[in-house]
Amino acid sequence: MTTVLQLLLVLGLMVLVHEFGHFAVAKWCGVRVEAFAIGFGKRVVGFRRGGTDYQINALPLGGYVKMAGEIPGEETSSDPGDLNNHPRWQRMLIALAGPFANFVLAFVLMAAVYMVHNEVNEYISGAAVTDYISPGSPVAATGIRAGDTIVHFDDVENPTWDDVLNHAALHLNRTVTFSYVHDGQRVNTNFLISTTATSPDQFDPATLGFVPKMQATPVKVSALVSGAPAELAGLKPGDQIVSIDGLTVHSVNALLAYLQDQKGKLALLNVLRDGHTLMIPITPELTDAGDGTKGYRLGFQYVPPPVKVERLSFAKSLSASWVFNKKKSLLVFDVLKGMFERHISVKSLSGPIGIAQVVHEAAEAQGWMPLVSTMAVISVNLGMFNLLPFPILDGGMIFLLLIESLFRRDLPMPVKERIYQVAFVCIVLFAAMVIFNDITKLPIFAKLKS
Repeated sequence: MTTVLQLLLVLGLMVLVHEFGHFAVAKWCGVRVEAFAIGFGKRVVGFRRGGTDYQINALPLGGYVKMAGEIPGEETSSDPGDLNNHPRWQRMLIALAGPFANFVLAFVLMAAVYMVHNEVNEYISGAAVTDYISPGSPVAATGIRAGDTIVHFDDVENPTWDDVLNHAALHLNRTVTFSYVHDGQRVNTNFLISTTATSPDQFDPATLGFVPKMQATPVKVSALVSGAPAELAGLKPGDQIVSIDGLTVHSVNALLAYLQDQKGKLALLNVLRDGHTLMIPITPELTDAGDGTKGYRLGFQYVPPPVKVERLSFAKSLSASWVFNKKKSLLVFDVLKGMFERHISVKSLSGPIGIAQVVHEAAEAQGWMPLVSTMAVISVNLGMFNLLPFPILDGGMIFLLLIESLFRRDLPMPVKERIYQVAFVCIVLFAAMVIFNDITKLPIFAKLKS
């Protein structure tokens, strides 16, 4: 019941903001709004004002703004309040207003987070000490080794990891000056930042060839994935992975980088358990990383590196929020592209049940930042989903209006009615598929599968 209430509150806010965007622009354009509803089905409570019925309905998963003349098949009239009697550009603005309101909400939420409670990993602002160097990488050719400290990068002396990563992203496929300290001796050199990325947003720091030292302590196991190599090898929650094949590691990033370089070979873990040292052999498993790529994994969850709280200035918080929301928006396109290219399964999609689980986990996490950032992501996804060029959705309405603008006349009403009927059936089938995915992911069904 708690999870359901959390979902209703979060989705209720998202829907309220989305529909208010449509409502406000419709009113501004002079369109008569007959109903402003949160939820579907039977009207539970509400009131009428200014010709609009404000209502909360029985099924509060969604919402709508009912405008005069909006539904195909309604009687046409010369009433200036009817939607179809307004210029197409106004109807496009009304359709865009809902997703735009969601983007604004996400932007404001994340800007507030960055201004008040911005959590960052401690190592980002510390000395640039390496934890692992990938053999064969361009940076490995300079002679740098794990445990060395980068003391010069590009034009920055004594850089932090934040400096290194930011300047690397600004010098793609270019050579930068580079100095490090090894065994007390400074080595001055340079190396080429070789990457297939064409912009800083696409750059993956892992391609540099070195992994930052993220903490002074070993990697600590917090939970195991059922049936994964870690569980089969005998690892337990609370274990600390001190080293792998004699290589000391201080982060999962370093551990994963080593596993990829070894290409799935049998490895030997040095594990600290209850004050005792254990040597555990383990064979990594090649699994889907969730983004269409494959990588070697051991299959455990871990205690994340220590973080600290920073408060960004107003200007920096706006910039950080823009970057955050831009990445989350582009991720939707990447997921859709992956599905069309069959790199990502449609089973990865989540519906109300999956969203409820994510919201519940965020609400139960320490502090309020996880919940606020989750709300921002949901708001972005809602906005992007509604922009898809599919009838019934806002993007579909915009697409049809563009077609009508191209032909300089409205599509015949019977054609519109048939398009919306087919689209409605497709939406219902899609919703059923997504909900079915959610149900099959529930723990009880996961256990039956295993």
